[in-house]
Amino acid sequence: MTRIDTLEPRPLWRHFDTILKIPRGSKNEDRMRHRVLEVAQRLGLHHQVDAVGNVVARKPGTAGRENETITILQAHLDMVNEKNADVEHDFAKDPIVPRIEGDYLTASGTTLGSDNGIGVATMLAIMEATDLTHGQLEFLFTIDEETGLTGAAQLDASLLHGRRLINLDSEEEGVLYVGCAGGGDSRLTLSLGTDSMAPGHVALSLALTGLKGGHSGCDIHLRRGNAVKLLGRALWAASLSAAFRLSRFEGGSAHNAIPREAFATLVVDAACRDAVVRAVETELAVIQAEYRPVDPKMQLAIDDTALPRDAWDNDTTQTVLRLLNTLPHGVEAMSYEIPDLVETSSNLATVTQHTHSLVVALSSRSSIDSALEAMRWRIHAAGLLAGATVKEEAAYPGWQPNLDSNLLQVVKAAHQRELGSEPAVKAIHAGLECGIIGKKVPGMDMISFGPQIESPHSPDERVHVESVGRFYRLLAATLETLA
Repeated sequence: MTRIDTLEPRPLWRHFDTILKIPRGSKNEDRMRHRVLEVAQRLGLHHQVDAVGNVVARKPGTAGRENETITILQAHLDMVNEKNADVEHDFAKDPIVPRIEGDYLTASGTTLGSDNGIGVATMLAIMEATDLTHGQLEFLFTIDEETGLTGAAQLDASLLHGRRLINLDSEEEGVLYVGCAGGGDSRLTLSLGTDSMAPGHVALSLALTGLKGGHSGCDIHLRRGNAVKLLGRALWAASLSAAFRLSRFEGGSAHNAIPREAFATLVVDAACRDAVVRAVETELAVIQAEYRPVDPKMQLAIDDTALPRDAWDNDTTQTVLRLLNTLPHGVEAMSYEIPDLVETSSNLATVTQHTHSLVVALSSRSSIDSALEAMRWRIHAAGLLAGATVKEEAAYPGWQPNLDSNLLQVVKAAHQRELGSEPAVKAIHAGLECGIIGKKVPGMDMISFGPQIESPHSPDERVHVESVGRFYRLLAATLETLA
């Protein structure tokens, strides 16, 4: 059994060890919120909960700093629930099982939840700490960040008295983030036309697995394979030379995770079975060659399966394959102004089958509002051409960089002094709650930094253990300087 409560700094890891045992998928944060309130009540800290479940706790400044300017620390309570298909895990009740691999902490076939559990554990540790120097502190714990930042969007901003905020939801050590992308989701719903089976047909199940996936913002530039797109491509290519109909297509699991797995069931004339298999495997071999440098473990399993009662008709099969091959995925544009920053992207995130319909969900991001709107128009138009019903969630705003920020100068100096190096200053192609909070509270001075977290939103998620200690030291030094 891996013990993480003995790692340093112990107060932080002790809280993270507890967090791993608490189910806290998006929209299921009640028990995690209860844990935060338990800590606040035990310490005698003033705390409030707004109408949607965001928590604000307040801690007085240390001796001699009781009246110093308030600093807000902010993290989100929820995590992305992702697991490999062959892993038995119920996120509603089972604890995350951690393990040490070299210099990293990871989980056993599931997401670890270091995004944003390390930030939450850090805030709980600082709430308890008696050995730090700081001014007045507010601790903002938001809900439901991972499914569209809805906790921040519905935050009762009157609960916040401070006007400078440190977001603890970044994942690259040595980088200070001062801006982020905005984004919005799209849902395309297609009606499924079906036909009953004629004699002489057989069914094949297909499972495309082994892809790395990752965060649809932070990792989109790595050009990893999207299992939904690639299985759709293989089937489209096969359909050009071999006849089949679909009876199932599903893949992906979260709007902000690049799909790692996708599944389909084909119905084919028994005489054409081998031709269909060869056609799919031929295209898959081409795909594997293209993606081998980034997704070397990609594999496709094709097995005979029970014949379903119905299959999609030919028109539905062709419409779905055309749509999956048409919808955008990946980087659309790079920033003209900030080197190496993705400006606009889209993630073809999930395909979910219901009794009479297929729902395709996409998540789009951009640091430019008009470019985000144009991307969503493109998705909308493709959906309409396919005869789908299109629903678009309200977009959330980005966070425009302020390189003259006083908070930025303080953290840069603390980084140099405490860690001995000059940090990079960047914007991130992901949705941070800073964008929404800054819109709700004009004039808020904000920055975001964190430890080294890799492959968030996938079962490969891992956090560099020693970077967590350095992150905590930087935050403590920053709070002391601000006091």
